[in-house]
Amino acid sequence: MSFLKTGTPPRLDIDTIDFSKTEIQSGDNPPVPFSFRTKNGFPYQKQVNCYLTHTNEETHNILRTGFAESPMFTGRIKGVGPRYCPSIEDKISRFSDKPRHQIFLEPETLTGKTIYMNGFSTSLPLSVQEKAAKTVPGLENVRILRQGYAVEYDFFPTHQIYLTLETKIVSGLYFAGQINGTSGYEEAAAQGLIAGINAALKLKNSGPFILKRCEAYIGVLIDDLINKCPVEPYRMFTSCAEYRLVLRQDNADLRLTEKGSALGLIDKKYLDALTEKRQLIKEGVEYFRSNTISPKKINPLLISKNSSPVQQNDFISNIIKRSDIYLSEIINTIDTTGNGLLKKISSEPEIINQIEIDIKYSGYISRQNEQIAAFEKNENIKIPDDFKYEKIKSISSEALDKLQKIKPKSIGQAMRIAGVRPSDVSAILIYMRG
Repeated sequence: MSFLKTGTPPRLDIDTIDFSKTEIQSGDNPPVPFSFRTKNGFPYQKQVNCYLTHTNEETHNILRTGFAESPMFTGRIKGVGPRYCPSIEDKISRFSDKPRHQIFLEPETLTGKTIYMNGFSTSLPLSVQEKAAKTVPGLENVRILRQGYAVEYDFFPTHQIYLTLETKIVSGLYFAGQINGTSGYEEAAAQGLIAGINAALKLKNSGPFILKRCEAYIGVLIDDLINKCPVEPYRMFTSCAEYRLVLRQDNADLRLTEKGSALGLIDKKYLDALTEKRQLIKEGVEYFRSNTISPKKINPLLISKNSSPVQQNDFISNIIKRSDIYLSEIINTIDTTGNGLLKKISSEPEIINQIEIDIKYSGYISRQNEQIAAFEKNENIKIPDDFKYEKIKSISSEALDKLQKIKPKSIGQAMRIAGVRPSDVSAILIYMRG
């Protein structure tokens, strides 16, 4: 068991903020729903703005006066904080060359009076927080409703859990969230979902549910936790995923709905809608790759976008591949009368988006799929649970320690363990074949 640290910023009274001194940060227009089940025309929640302001040198000087009383600087808190969400003390200490830092003022509710001072996470005394906050433009007369604070929490090294999030020591006990060394609401929710599913499957004596790195960001998250054993609060970033070209938010339903259906979590009507969507995308890609468009029809659009006109009929897919041309614009140049496929596609923005991505980035996606095939090959080479790594004399001591702790299920997983070198993996393969 070890310790990590997290923190929270002050909450402010909205009536004591002068928003005229800040920059408005608007949300999406129109808002994009989280669920693919939510279709166009759904009733929007009332939209509220956030606001951007900045600290300054005076702010930093006041904050420094409280360092001697900060649990982090006095040593009362020894846990490591999140690298990518540092406290304001961390920011001005580690980045002393920066004259200012961003502060986002975010309403906590649609109608309430509380503003979340994002970017000002702190464990300094309240008097220092108040004095420093009042040097920030727009907050000269601010009143703090709840002060910022830090929390040090226990976590268990993640080599002690399986990919199902069941603990290796106690059968039937599943860990999720900060106890696994993560930071963030989404990270905790993702682990809770997988832990809950696998707990239910175990009670039913069913096989485990595991998402691979090439299938979902949840798979990347859990795989990283177990194989890299983080020593600081783990946050999920797209840069953590080597297959992020195929792990996009626009195709999450195509990747995961059928898995949810197999678990009994998806109604049949949604699965049927997905099947229809998948078929429509396939037919659309085939149509645009096999049909041409004449210069007379397409050149006015190309010229208006400062794109080179075509001299003869060209496949529509070639036009789509141009970076400055969008499929929706091309469809507007085509007479869809009597063409049921194009009529259907033109009324479905999600379908248009998927077809455009599949065609425009086909080369990159094909290359990524080849990498995934190689990944899958290594994942399919299973390592027995009772494999005796200590019998392989050529394995490094660091690799032996990590392999015995984590007990990887496959060669692919062994390759991703921090401290396990390619030569160690080769030795394992030779021993398994012998």
